[in-house]
Amino acid sequence: MRNFRYDPAQSFRSYLKTLTHYAWCDFLESRKRAAPASGDSAVLDLLQAVEARDDLVQHLNAEFDQEVLQEAMDRVRQRVESRTWDAFRMVALEGLAGSEVAKRLDMRIATVYVVKGRVQKMIQEEIAALEKPEA
Repeated sequence: MRNFRYDPAQSFRSYLKTLTHYAWCDFLESRKRAAPASGDSAVLDLLQAVEARDDLVQHLNAEFDQEVLQEAMDRVRQRVESRTWDAFRMVALEGLAGSEVAKRLDMRIATVYVVKGRVQKMIQEEIAALEKPEA
């Protein structure tokens, strides 16, 4: 990492996936050198290692997606009125019925769904902006 230079034209997620892949390959190589191979068990170990690598990559991607979503939501929350955010949060995140949210926030039911849609669109735009490589 001492020689790392971030290239904004490239995808950070792609870089992280590549880095993870090489780290995993290095780990597998060290395990091969450390333990003597023996027929069937070597094949089984390799299959388990491939599954573990794929699982690791899947978990890293899911964690990255969650962090991007949280950052996008934080940015949007700062841009909208607190009542608008509360309506979105209650309907989209907490799963309350639109009628219940409308009653709690003294809003019309239609307004609750309109602001929910607007906030969702804003979050999607923020996610796109966060994932887009800087030019």
